Amino acid sequence: MGFLRYLLILHFLWAGLVFCQYEDYDFEDEYGGEPDQQPYYFNPNTQVEVPHFPFPVECAKECFCPTAFPLSMYCDHRKLKTIPNIPSHVQQLYLQNNNIEAVPAGPFANATFVREINLSYNNIKFHMIDHGVFAKLSNLLQLHLQHNELEEFPFPLPSSLERLLLGFNKISRLPGNALEGLPNMTMLDLCSNLLDDSVFKEKPFSNMKNLTQLNLCNNKLQTMPPDLPPSLQHLSLENNSISHIPENYFNRLPQIIALRMSHNNLQNIPHNTFNLPNLLELHLGHNKLKQVFYIPRSLQHLYIEDNEIENINVTVMCPTLDPLNIKQLTYIRVDQNKLTSPISTYAFFCFPLIRTIYYGEQNATGSRPSQLRTPVFRRFLTPEEFQEAEDNHETLNQETEEDHEAEDSYFHPYYH
Repeated sequence: MGFLRYLLILHFLWAGLVFCQYEDYDFEDEYGGEPDQQPYYFNPNTQVEVPHFPFPVECAKECFCPTAFPLSMYCDHRKLKTIPNIPSHVQQLYLQNNNIEAVPAGPFANATFVREINLSYNNIKFHMIDHGVFAKLSNLLQLHLQHNELEEFPFPLPSSLERLLLGFNKISRLPGNALEGLPNMTMLDLCSNLLDDSVFKEKPFSNMKNLTQLNLCNNKLQTMPPDLPPSLQHLSLENNSISHIPENYFNRLPQIIALRMSHNNLQNIPHNTFNLPNLLELHLGHNKLKQVFYIPRSLQHLYIEDNEIENINVTVMCPTLDPLNIKQLTYIRVDQNKLTSPISTYAFFCFPLIRTIYYGEQNATGSRPSQLRTPVFRRFLTPEEFQEAEDNHETLNQETEEDHEAEDSYFHPYYH
């Protein structure tokens, strides 16, 4: 009886380890040279119940299955050309940085509980993915296919999917039914593909009612994407060829928090374009803007570097003063414009929370860049503000151009 009691205690301890393991995997940076990504945590309320199994757990011979994380199988960076058979208990499968060219159905036959698959940095092509192989994975939440050779969108997909990363492929079209039946999708990354305006003819994003982040940077867009879902909070459109934002475009996107449109061909911004109640971060650097525009109360960080602005008209940015609704702007980046003098001190009545204005070098004198007397303006901080800045990892030293290059990166796939 003592021996049986000992076995029973071991069994309960093992079950506790299985259900209580830490499920996050801190992926390597999917966009080389950019800041570390924020980890993504599964909702504990959506845990998939897995069967009990004896120790040791099954693991493909090509992979590594740590005893501390028995629901994860690590097959990354192993020069694999094929996908090994996936044991039925696996929930997280890591196959990134291999030489995989195909995704057949066979290895996934028993993958009933898999919730996360990382196949990034491989050589997968659309026609080498067995039809419906992903759609059968009814518990799949995350699918990583960045840095592959996909020419088409990899549908069909399971309705459970929440996050899909397809950056750095060769996708040029989105069939009308490609994104149907994905009610839980919250994040879609299509950066660095071959998408142009024709992909919007069939309104592919209009029915994605829970989509909060859409990344379309580094494509071939010339116009603003129409019919985006009003649930969007983060929109990335950098490195396209967009020259115009239609008036009232953002009326249908009231929840936007962060908008990135640097490296486009914008020349003029309608006055109230960004009159959004929740906008915190706005990137419009590396365009052809000549004038500033209205700044909403909520905005905290404004990037308008490398444009053709000669004078910053503060009254356009802030037409009226309202002591009961103080504007929240704290940081402005205006280097590589055509400014010959600093921003008017009236700005500090309109934007009393401003901490930093980065002037850097200006292009006002033709081909040779020039510097204003103050390349960086820093408002005096109270001890409390200084401590808050330290807590937020804000540097109080002289910025360098490299610092700002790092800031001007596209959304993390795990942006919060």
